[in-house]
Parts: sequence; structure tokens; C-alpha cells
Amino acid sequence: LRETRSGQLGQGIVLFIIVWWLANHFVLIMLGSMLVYFFQSAFLLLVIVFQPEIRKALEQMGRSNVGKSITRAFRGKENINTRLQVVRAINSVVDACGLLQQLRMGALIVFERGTKLHEIVATGTMLEADPSAQLIGNIFYNKAPLHDGALIIRDGKLLAAGCILPLTSSDNVNAMLGTRHRAALGMSEDADAVIVIVSEETGQISVAEKGQLTRDYNRMTLKEELEKLLLEDTEDKQGGKRVLDKMGFGSRKRRAKQDER
Repeated sequence: LRETRSGQLGQGIVLFIIVWWLANHFVLIMLGSMLVYFFQSAFLLLVIVFQPEIRKALEQMGRSNVGKSITRAFRGKENINTRLQVVRAINSVVDACGLLQQLRMGALIVFERGTKLHEIVATGTMLEADPSAQLIGNIFYNKAPLHDGALIIRDGKLLAAGCILPLTSSDNVNAMLGTRHRAALGMSEDADAVIVIVSEETGQISVAEKGQLTRDYNRMTLKEELEKLLLEDTEDKQGGKRVLDKMGFGSRKRRAKQDER
């Protein structure tokens, strides 16, 4: 409830409880009866009022280590080809962002992770295409019909473009940030996605994840960050590690350890 509007609602509920206690203490029959009727339906009212917070809490539970373990148990063994496809998508996004940065063209690219974004995908145009820097560049060309929305990438595939993202509800966002950055922060607050933003005004590349925005990336640092966020969590199976390392897509730290051996 901290740092949200629901904190004020929580204070109001505490005030109701204090008034109810005072009504019972001073035998205020009419006021006590009204509060009793209110508390009889309080549970349903709380569910309605705190629905966004309850949903967010449940999503955070699902994204915890226990939730991920349960998800893996149901999904079974992860396909190594999917991880290689994610690597190709990362390389394509990095190349496209470098080009768009030079041309001062904006971009908003969402890498879907554990939380499925069906509702967001439904707001855009389906692509289901293999990743390439040229295609991503065409999508965000400033005269293309889909350039204003977000590109959604699922399992290394360009799933949909022109998607509408929710804006952040935080009041602590820098006033200098535009709609793309606010949408990226909003998406990272609602899901465990990783969002890449290219500013149309400055050409600056940023990454949003878990409600936090980091800025001033270049092609090399962007690739390292995306590999860390999208690959390291999934490289827990030895088969996937060997394939990725063989192709040169492992983290620099792991490759350095192998060189020492």
C-alpha cells in the first residue's frame, strides 16, 4: 500500500474501525448499527476497491522463485531452440536500436517473459515474424503506420506491433520523460517484461524493468544488459549453457572463467 493512492484508503478504513470502537464504547446505538451494516459487506468492498493491488500482489507471487518453479514444472523442459531464437532477437534489436539512434527515430520494444501479454497484444497488429534489424527498423520508421505503438517480442519472435501500453501510475516520474518512457515504466510495473526505449528527441537508449528505468546505453552495453536479463535466468540447464557458450552468446564473466581453465 505504500506510495500508492490505496494508502489513503487504508487510513480511511482504520478511521472507520476507530469510530466503530468509539460507538460501542459510548453506546451510540444508531451509529453502531450503521457501521455494523457497513462491515457486513466490507470484505466485498475491499476486494473491489483494492482490486489493482490484489492483482499486482498475486502477479508478484507468480513471478517469485516458487512461482517460477511451479511454472517450469507445468511447462516441462525448455526448448534450446527458443533460447537461440531469443539470442537472435536480442542481436536484431541491438542493431535496430543503433540505427534508430543515429536517425533520431523513436522505438518501444517489449520482451515478454513470464507474464503473458495477451491483452496488450490484442491492441496491436499481429506479425509472428522472425526477428531482423531491417524489419524492426521498418516498423519504427517515423512514417510507418505502426511506429507509434510498441513491438512485442515473445520467445524471440516479433509477435505484434502498434500495441498500446499502460502508462505508469507513479507520481515520481521525471517531467522530462515522454509518453514512450512512461508507457515503458507502466508496462514494467504491470508485468515482468523488459522494455527497450529509443528516444525520438535525444536518440538516447533506455531499458525499463521492474518499474525502474536505466538510461544511456550504447550497442555494446545494451546487448550485455539484454543478455543478462533475458538469458541468464533461462540458462540453468546444462544443455542450454553448452549451446549458448559454443555460439559465443554466454556472459563475459562465464567466458572469462572458461579461458582461465
